[in-house]
Amino acid sequence: MALCRPEVICAYPISPQTHIIEALSEFVKRGALAPCEFVNAESEFAAMSVAIGASAAGARAFTATASQGLLFMMEAVYNASGLGFPVVMTLANRAVGAPINIWNDHSDAMAARDAGWVQLFAQSVQEAADLHLQAFRLAEELSGPVMVCMDGFVLTHATERVDLPSQQAVDAFLPPYEPRQVLDPDAPYSIGAMVGPEAFEEVRYLAHARQLAAVERIAEIGSEFAEAFGRDSGGLVHSYRSADAEVVVVAMGSVLGTIKEVVDAQRAGGARIGALGVTSFRPFPLDAVRQALGGARRVVVLEKSVSVGFGGVLSTDVALALNGLAVPVSTVVAGLGGRPITESALRSVLEAAQGGRLEKLTFLDLKHELVARELERMAARRRSGPSAENMLRDLGIVGAGG
Repeated sequence: MALCRPEVICAYPISPQTHIIEALSEFVKRGALAPCEFVNAESEFAAMSVAIGASAAGARAFTATASQGLLFMMEAVYNASGLGFPVVMTLANRAVGAPINIWNDHSDAMAARDAGWVQLFAQSVQEAADLHLQAFRLAEELSGPVMVCMDGFVLTHATERVDLPSQQAVDAFLPPYEPRQVLDPDAPYSIGAMVGPEAFEEVRYLAHARQLAAVERIAEIGSEFAEAFGRDSGGLVHSYRSADAEVVVVAMGSVLGTIKEVVDAQRAGGARIGALGVTSFRPFPLDAVRQALGGARRVVVLEKSVSVGFGGVLSTDVALALNGLAVPVSTVVAGLGGRPITESALRSVLEAAQGGRLEKLTFLDLKHELVARELERMAARRRSGPSAENMLRDLGIVGAGG
């Protein structure tokens, strides 16, 4: 982030993104990012509002948040995209409560999927670093906001070797910010004034048009980044051993590392298994996904979120991309609230998929007996109590209130 030369950094602390902003505040304090102003906001809503104001004044603006913090700033999140400001935000993916949960899943990002932000998902710490450089380039070219999603704790608190480019190389890749619109006392005009039915649909369509344009630019900027820095860590999707695969697993984020390990093991045993990592969730690259999966006999979408009352989120988009092709799509919901996604569990899913036994919707490692016990409790008496605490007691874990 420091290499991107941000001019205004604003945030409110919420785990697991706090240390990112704290480190940047130290950079600002010692003058390493001059000229840059750090604003310790009073809330997440205020943080995004400051970012919008900074961008409107012509500054390169950055913030970060997670989980409930994203929901608290949601009104301003829509404002940033609706007004066309190129704010970049790190989203340290974390489950959304209640009950409270600080561990990783993708429910926060899914809540903002229709807000008009580009959403890029990182598979590794290196890719998270690389995607931020590309995010500013994309945001400022299109004049729209970009969210870099990195799995909370799994990536945000991981320690591994990262190749950081030189400031000179970053400056050559990321030119100074030239705003498309800027507040200027010498040429005053309004930004974000009331728009009625006569033009609001057109305003929303422009946000959609920016996303459509982003599909092409994400791929191009990813290629330019790979040429400049020698790493293919951008783009729309990344295939892994899927050229001749009969079963392909689709996923986003850090779980792809585990999936690749299982794919390698299955390949060693003769199974024709592959994987597809989706980097660009919004805009969703329908054509790229269709091309990558069109030759498969079955697709398994592993996703760390659930559309309550329906099922898959990512899998819905994947199924749309495969519309008209005889490729069945199964949804596997996994890792909610940070539950480990193990290699053994993934192997069982892939074996079921190969044998045609995988159901349309599966909740991986769901404790069915725990759910059944609570449903029985609720049916037996009206005042059955809070379900979360009841299940914790069933597991032998003392919940709130003992």
